[in-house]
Amino acid sequence: MSEAILEAPPTIEMPGILSPDEYPDISHIVTEDDTPVDNFPSEKQQRLLTEPLYSSWAGPGQGRSFVAAANVGLFASLAQSPLVPDVFLSLDAQIAEDWWSKRKRTYFFWEFGKPPEVVIEVVSNQVGNETSKKMDGYARMGIAYYAIFDPMQQVQEGVLRVYALNPGPRTYAEVDPSFLPGVGLGLSVWRGSYEGREDLWIRWQDSRRRLIPTGAERAEEERLRADQEHRRSERLAAQLRALGIDPNAGNGDSAL
Repeated sequence: MSEAILEAPPTIEMPGILSPDEYPDISHIVTEDDTPVDNFPSEKQQRLLTEPLYSSWAGPGQGRSFVAAANVGLFASLAQSPLVPDVFLSLDAQIAEDWWSKRKRTYFFWEFGKPPEVVIEVVSNQVGNETSKKMDGYARMGIAYYAIFDPMQQVQEGVLRVYALNPGPRTYAEVDPSFLPGVGLGLSVWRGSYEGREDLWIRWQDSRRRLIPTGAERAEEERLRADQEHRRSERLAAQLRALGIDPNAGNGDSAL
């Protein structure tokens, strides 16, 4: 793998957000078809990749926004067929207030002014083309990082493989998933229980390889910290009382 890929994701030249009179006609574009295509494991995995970012991640930097979504279409151009990744992450992006309008309710590149940085596909069968057509399509779109999670290893060797876009020709080269330069996050395989289901999952992690906790995990961590602080305070109060000091005295005088 080249050093350029390791240091930072490639910069993809994209036009800025168009002015209203430059918007393409999208009246014929199908942004959603309401076809149920997912399964229970994939749906839960998608949520495990999106919810923690909104619950526990500070984002890519102070004042910088992000969009993490599952099963939302990516439209690079009217001439290029859209792709619908299981999950994507786009930095410095924000969902519009009028998100029900047709030109705002999916990810049109000309609206956001950039492609997402990361797309993730969760393999559940052998007909999804994750290692062929989808890989080529995401490369043409200029997606900096493409991750394939294949828990049953149906289409690849290894459960998790991550690819970075070459800065020249738009092709992918495999990289270490533990940290993605330019994103501020990495991906790791984790065996554990999520919402009552013990299984193998992929999760986001920070630069120190600490998992980004779910909202429930974060609440439990805060509860444990509060309990530990309460127990510490109780021990300290008992020690003070053993020394004849009233821990509740405002001036700290010895109890007489």
